[in-house]
Amino acid sequence: MQYGTKQQQGMTFLGMVIVVAAIVFLVVIGMKMVPSYVEFFGVKKVLNHIASDPNFNEMSKKEIMERFDKGANVGYVSVVKGSDLVIERNNTGNVVTIDYQVVKPIAANVSVQMDFHASTEK
Repeated sequence: MQYGTKQQQGMTFLGMVIVVAAIVFLVVIGMKMVPSYVEFFGVKKVLNHIASDPNFNEMSKKEIMERFDKGANVGYVSVVKGSDLVIERNNTGNVVTIDYQVVKPIAANVSVQMDFHASTEK
C-alpha cells in the first residue's frame, strides 16, 4: 500500500564530492609512492645481477660496492650507494643486504614513510 511517496535513489552531490575527494587523495598518494617502489625494484635487480655472477662468493667488499654503484648508475638508482650495503660472509659465501627508508611528503606536514629491505640471501 503506497501513499504516493517516491523513494529517493542515487547519490547526493555532497556524497559524490566526498567520494571524488577520497579517490583524488588515493591517486596522489599512489603517484608519490610508485616511483619509490620502481627504484626499489631497480635496487633488487642490481643486487640479483651481482649475486648471479659466478665469482660473487670470491668478491671483496670493495668489488661488490663498485659493481653495485655501476649497476645503480645504469639502473637509475639514486637512493642508495654501494657504501650503504651491508656485506657479510657466511657458510655459503657473501650475503649483501640493504635496508633503507624513503619519506615522501604528501601535503603540508603529512608524509608517507616507506621501509625497504633487499638481500642476496635466498
